Amino acid sequence: MSALATIRETPGLDQYLDELEERLEATVATHPGLVAAVSRDALAAGGKRLRPLLVFFATPPDEQPSVAAGVAVELVHMATLVHDDLIDGAEFRRGRASAWSAYGPAAARATGDYLFARAFAELAATGDEQSVALLADAALCLARGEAMQRRQAHDPETTVEAYLERCGLKTGKLFEAACLLGGGPRRPHLGAFGLALGIAFQITDDILDCSGETVETGKIAGVDLREGTPTLPLILAAREDDVVRRALAGGPLDGALVRVAATGALDIARGVALDYARRARTCLNGELHRAELEVLTHLVVHRES
Repeated sequence: MSALATIRETPGLDQYLDELEERLEATVATHPGLVAAVSRDALAAGGKRLRPLLVFFATPPDEQPSVAAGVAVELVHMATLVHDDLIDGAEFRRGRASAWSAYGPAAARATGDYLFARAFAELAATGDEQSVALLADAALCLARGEAMQRRQAHDPETTVEAYLERCGLKTGKLFEAACLLGGGPRRPHLGAFGLALGIAFQITDDILDCSGETVETGKIAGVDLREGTPTLPLILAAREDDVVRRALAGGPLDGALVRVAATGALDIARGVALDYARRARTCLNGELHRAELEVLTHLVVHRES
């Protein structure tokens, strides 16, 4: 039995995920029209629901996992994907036409905004002001991370430290929020777990972009290089190979992606991802679902999508 299948046998999880999917479908349909239709398409594309899983597994045993929190973090994640595809000009997402390529840029922009709004509406309906503030901070970090990525574009001099900071803002903070929304203020160590896990997840995504087509995104490899996004493998490879360096700076792309692997940058980046996964595991402290959370740290770095 696979590790993911073992996790899915956790008591109460199937019911939680079923309720999550029902609530996701209901909330995107709240205001019928074009943005609701685009949102339904984005929802139908599926996904691992990793952030809601973190909400579930971080929740103390004497409390009921919040479906509203799971819905909120997943909708924020979906909103960022819709907006990212628009910004990057990505035509496919998880093997399907991305929102902007299917419906146009204006519809995609509005859909991302709609998904953000529905996320906060779901959480606000619980009356938990602290949770709303927590997710709002994570959303602000997402925006800061995106702005940082724009500033770093086509800059092979981007430092590893600046890249890791961006990963924390763009990916890690939403993982952190998911864990804190589940664990609450009494378990801040789970926020540190989520942050480290999110960075490991993003580094792995960036490695996959350099190494081949992924099942999850349906994108052809090399999007980051074509967009001039300095990811860890590209930063490391640019230090060793002038062809990669020029390509990342906006020059010719021919042959550059192959040369990234030849520098050994992918293996080094994979080691950094594994280190962040280990850091995440060291944050766990007697959780009821410690085994499941540890499995997630292995799943995010050992994947092909």
